[in-house]
Amino acid sequence: MSLSRIVASLTLVCCLAALVSAQSGASKVEIVKPKSYKAPKMTASPALKSIVDTAVAEAMQKFGARNLKASDFAVTVIDLRDATKFNWAEYRGEVPIYPASVVKMFYMAALERQLEDKKVTMTIELQRGLKDMIVDSSNEATQYILDVLTNTASGAEMPQRDFEAWQYKRNRVNRWFSSMGYTNINVNQKTFCEDAYGIEQQSRNYKGQNRNMITTNATARLMAEIVTGNLNTPERTARMMDLMKRDPFGKAADGDDQNNGFTGKYFIDNNIRDIKLWSKAGWTSKTRHDAAYVETADGLKFVIAVYTENHANERNIIPTIVGKVMDGMKKN
Repeated sequence: MSLSRIVASLTLVCCLAALVSAQSGASKVEIVKPKSYKAPKMTASPALKSIVDTAVAEAMQKFGARNLKASDFAVTVIDLRDATKFNWAEYRGEVPIYPASVVKMFYMAALERQLEDKKVTMTIELQRGLKDMIVDSSNEATQYILDVLTNTASGAEMPQRDFEAWQYKRNRVNRWFSSMGYTNINVNQKTFCEDAYGIEQQSRNYKGQNRNMITTNATARLMAEIVTGNLNTPERTARMMDLMKRDPFGKAADGDDQNNGFTGKYFIDNNIRDIKLWSKAGWTSKTRHDAAYVETADGLKFVIAVYTENHANERNIIPTIVGKVMDGMKKN
């Protein structure tokens, strides 16, 4: 055997050994679903599908003149009036879309699971980071939370074998959601105010091929699983709900605050005060998203996830869809 082949063989062995070592060490801190966990029963509802289609048509009619295209948004709705089954409907709900800050809800759920399993210990600083990640949508807090969840850290680019071990750990949250049957999502990247550098850019494959990507189906399902307590204990469920509680009529930092710039805007514009709202929004220069759970005084309980692309500064698309869905559900 030539020297070059020997070197290549040894390199391959070292890479495999590093990966196996990373997997072995990670197994002790893997995020695992509760022993009693059962994936929710998802029941496609023709009646709800008709409502969603009507809302989509309303959005197209209202914003078509502003170049809104059918491929610019996605919608998923889950009716939770009967929490034993998730009656649901969607429009482009299986299309992976860059989620912006909505991914922080996924990291929150993963962290609360690790805290419950005592694989992560709550500290004052971790508590501050979790709150800031969800309430204020802080990117810096999210970077810290993902480091804690995956035992990885930003820094310089790495040689291939070291990078593969690092990336395996960084995929820990992905493996958890996959174990519960979530598909077509990638949740392994930090959020940044500007751009990623070093190993974070290496992890993205430099051209963004490995960016965070989530469907509205997965987003709505996660919100519904949090709301119904399917992912964690009542205490931790209440904690997550408390972090996502919004008051559309309360004091807000600006017109694009999570309280009043997304789903909440519909309630403000129509002076609907007898509602309860929980949500996690996402907003970049190209995207505007919201994942919300709504309860009304007349008994509606539903989750709605709306992702929009290429219309980040159009504040009325999400409220229009939410309002049309609510109107339809009240009549059904």
